[in-house]
Amino acid sequence: MSTRGLAVVGRDLGRILQVYAVMPAATIAVAFVWGEFYAAPALLASAALPLAVGYGLSERYADVTEPGKLHGMVIAASGWFLVAVFGALPFLLLAATMHAGLFGAPALNDTVAAFRHPLNALFESMSGFTGTGLTMTVHEDRLPRVLQWWRSFMEWVGGVGVIVLTTAILARPGSGSLTLYESEARSEKIHPSIVSTVRTIWWIFLLFTFLSVCVLWLAGMPLWEALNHAMTGLATGGFSVTDNSIATYDSVAIDFALVPIMLLGSIAFPVHYLALQGHLGDALDDLQTRWIVGFFGLGTLALTALLYANGVYAATGPVSALGVSLTGTGATVFQSFRYAIFQFVSAASCAGFQTAAIGTQWSAGAHLLVSLGMVVGAAAGSTAGGIKLVRVATLLKGAAFRIAGVFYPRSAVRSFRLDDRTLTSDELAREFEEAAIITLLWFVFLGFGAAVLLLTVDSSFTLENVLFEVASTQGNVGLSAGITGPEMPTPAKVVFLFNMWIGRLEIVPVLVTLRGLFYGFGVRRR
Repeated sequence: MSTRGLAVVGRDLGRILQVYAVMPAATIAVAFVWGEFYAAPALLASAALPLAVGYGLSERYADVTEPGKLHGMVIAASGWFLVAVFGALPFLLLAATMHAGLFGAPALNDTVAAFRHPLNALFESMSGFTGTGLTMTVHEDRLPRVLQWWRSFMEWVGGVGVIVLTTAILARPGSGSLTLYESEARSEKIHPSIVSTVRTIWWIFLLFTFLSVCVLWLAGMPLWEALNHAMTGLATGGFSVTDNSIATYDSVAIDFALVPIMLLGSIAFPVHYLALQGHLGDALDDLQTRWIVGFFGLGTLALTALLYANGVYAATGPVSALGVSLTGTGATVFQSFRYAIFQFVSAASCAGFQTAAIGTQWSAGAHLLVSLGMVVGAAAGSTAGGIKLVRVATLLKGAAFRIAGVFYPRSAVRSFRLDDRTLTSDELAREFEEAAIITLLWFVFLGFGAAVLLLTVDSSFTLENVLFEVASTQGNVGLSAGITGPEMPTPAKVVFLFNMWIGRLEIVPVLVTLRGLFYGFGVRRR
């Protein structure tokens, strides 16, 4: 990449940081609403610094050309990392404010004290923006309301995408916006105009957030908690404002209210648009939506069977299930199904909410089944992470197509259908190659993360615990077997930062950026 190419990257990073600066500035309103006035200076500083850096970059390189594909990947990877770095400032500065007792701040508690360490603050920020939901907090309910909101706000924005937000606010039509949109692991458009597409995505997201808040509130969740859990549930992020995630409520109604919210976050935004336009049949014809129904359904049934067979939730008394009192086998089956559907949907949607003590109660088979859900994920074009169902479908259907080709004569003309598209042999080869590369790299870095954890964490954690934790991290899920926390070894935290980063951007943009940093961004010539 030439000096002019780096200027293109600098200009767009400046724009991203300027838009990001609105987030901590807007959070000052939360400090005033809850009377946490001592937090305002920290938030103001957290907004001023990225605003100044962003303004300087965007003005310095204001007249450069639109980004190409290489620029877009570098902008996406470095932009997400920079936003995570600046997103750590509210944690760091507020912990410092409370430690020093400035501006009438209350005494520093053990939960906020964890953020005095910059690595913990960066971990929390990266986990938030990537929608992972693993946390360095000890007791989320002891966080100031400002930090509770900040964690939810990061996940809510990160679920749709930092670049999507930037494009929606700084409307810039043309191929440059499309390049950046695609670099953030998105491809399908709702409208011909990319600016119209991202604005429609945000309107859909706002509508679903409002509906989700209402549903959770009606299910019995207090309004503040309903707001935060609606934001993180729809964004499939998983941060909670309670000490034990959704298990805090021990409510059948809340569990089943969250399942459709997590499912909404699993479905691609273009499909939501079709449904809202009244084209429900077209929405249900979408390949990924059909596979979500099948994959989530089969996973839930298999996990229910495992939990029931292992007697994890054997009923010791009557269980009230949506107004019906169950006893004996009926209660045990219902309890197994209740925890299975919630945890498998939470895993495969990459929401990361938890109602079960997975690390201590579940068998190795149950661990691995939930890990499979986290690895596969849900739909491309949604807020979910993982490899994505469309890639799994491409690999399975493509492999079957190639195997079946052995039984046809060489002269046979065959076509391959994927969803509503008919692909030529060359088009299939490109799609299959892309899916295979992403899947291979996904498992390579999964293995790398697992190796680091096995070498650094307490030996009491089993192999299935480690695989579960790494799959949760790289899949941007947030379910935990008990490994992640402020006492986690530093090498494990650093590797998890990398896993979260590559998981959100589907690996390639990060690798392209790292390759450029080590070997230069120039185009290689033969």
